[in-house]
Amino acid sequence: MPITPEQENLLTLCAVRHNDSLLDWHLLARTCQTSAGLDALLGGEVPEDSAAAKRCLPILRGALAEGLDDARARARHEIDAAESAGAELVTVLDRHYPDNLRLVPNLPPFLFHRGPLLPRDARSVAVVGTRNASADGLKRAARMARGLVENNVAVFSGLAKGIDSAAHQATLDAGGRTVAVMGTGIAAPIYPAENRPLARRILDAGGALVSQFWPSSPPARWTFPRRNVVTSGATLGSIVIEASSTSGAKMQARIAAEHGKQVFLLRSLAAVQPWAQAMLEEGRAVEVSELDDVLRRLATPERIQQASEQRIQLALAVQ
Repeated sequence: MPITPEQENLLTLCAVRHNDSLLDWHLLARTCQTSAGLDALLGGEVPEDSAAAKRCLPILRGALAEGLDDARARARHEIDAAESAGAELVTVLDRHYPDNLRLVPNLPPFLFHRGPLLPRDARSVAVVGTRNASADGLKRAARMARGLVENNVAVFSGLAKGIDSAAHQATLDAGGRTVAVMGTGIAAPIYPAENRPLARRILDAGGALVSQFWPSSPPARWTFPRRNVVTSGATLGSIVIEASSTSGAKMQARIAAEHGKQVFLLRSLAAVQPWAQAMLEEGRAVEVSELDDVLRRLATPERIQQASEQRIQLALAVQ
């Protein structure tokens, strides 16, 4: 896995720890859209004028004064772990960083992935829902995934039990492309263990496993909610099949709305969940009963790429 000096420098900043404090990864990602932004950080400057920048500036300068040897060693250790797992790296410095994800404010600075990330992933939808799915919910997830495949839409989900697994499996059965956004590092054992065969099947079919975490990171309570940021950000919208008021899929819907993405709530969900009804009443989601309700609201890949290029140009303009 070849790593450029710029990529290694970015990962080194992600590994910085000074006085038990870390740099804000979202700030790093926003700043390092260009080489000039990375150089500014390595010089002890934070181009962004924000509360996060003010918090991070003393951490950055303190770490630079002490030297970055420990942070660089941590970055190199994680790169080696990813390489041993057969993974690849893409960062915000790279043109092939996912276009959809580049457009959200809390984008991750890097992704490790097994299997290719493709330009066609720009036309994608997340199909998500509860782990404790009903039989009807599993059927609805599979039906929606098959319909997306028939319309050349990539299906993202979270490799969890229940709705996520049904969406991945139905996509593969239909010969489509699916991407699993992981709640662990790319070199950690697949979680849950029962989905290891599914993960292998995704890779064998040309799909991808993606992680925003350090490659060696194990599953933790905080990693799964953060995974929702990438599952939402990397897609055009999220279809929520089944989700209770405590489900991670409800959080996915909220994050997608905050990202300005399309939020699609199945009519069967809206009929029984007050949180779903509230999102619809507030205009933050759309009720759907069939696939066409989703397809006519999806942006074109060309429009997405144009917006991504504009984001990079904006980053250049403010530095």
